[in-house]
Amino acid sequence: MPRRLIDLSTYLENDVPSDPPGFQPKIEYIDHHTSVPGLTAFFPGLEAEDLPAGEAWAYERVELITHNGTHLDAPYHYASTMDNGQRAITIDEVPLEWCLQPAVKFDFTAFDDGYVVTADDVRAELDRIGHELAPLEIVVVNTRAGMRYGHEDYMNRGCGMGYEATMFLLERGVRLTGTDGWSWDAPFSHTAIRYEADHDASIIWEGHKAGRDIGYCHLEKLHNLEALPATGFTVACFPVKIRGASAGWTRAVAILD
Repeated sequence: MPRRLIDLSTYLENDVPSDPPGFQPKIEYIDHHTSVPGLTAFFPGLEAEDLPAGEAWAYERVELITHNGTHLDAPYHYASTMDNGQRAITIDEVPLEWCLQPAVKFDFTAFDDGYVVTADDVRAELDRIGHELAPLEIVVVNTRAGMRYGHEDYMNRGCGMGYEATMFLLERGVRLTGTDGWSWDAPFSHTAIRYEADHDASIIWEGHKAGRDIGYCHLEKLHNLEALPATGFTVACFPVKIRGASAGWTRAVAILD
């Protein structure tokens, strides 16, 4: 059977509700005609009519944050420390071997929006698919959020991985995870309701904060996870190398042999 590649990445694009207001991508497209003055400036005497079809080049001017689109979060995103007090590594320091590994998919689409996944839920899913985690294996989580990407309610959809569920993975050697949701944790809108009840700050970003105990990375805004089997594939997700950054964009791809 030939090798098959499945794109797990979302687009970077304008006018799609993929992030909170003020944090969305802004892309300006400069086409082959608009760019002509930029090219002729390099060559005195050159006129537009001298160019094939009167065209120069196309390019784009992009305004982004490192967490737009499908991206890989570094431990530095969650806190200044990892591994119980060590300096948290930034995206340019993430070991490349973490980013190309055999992977497993959890199907948590049956969980309600805002549900916080527990270690018992992870154990039950591993039993269901008949899999035992191996060190450095990548774990991706399919939630209800992926089906709502591009809609106004996207950031409020999907379950989230809680502290104990995340630690369950990390204690077994997993160092890179992923979700089709806006966040590895439960959506903030749901967490805010729980926080209002007793003002317990430990529930805020609890899955992310597991990285303070054991450093790890996770992918957010994955796409097309429903096309993956539970096991038997590899994920490649090398991040853009931004010095000292908390995250980097990635074209995440699943490889099925």
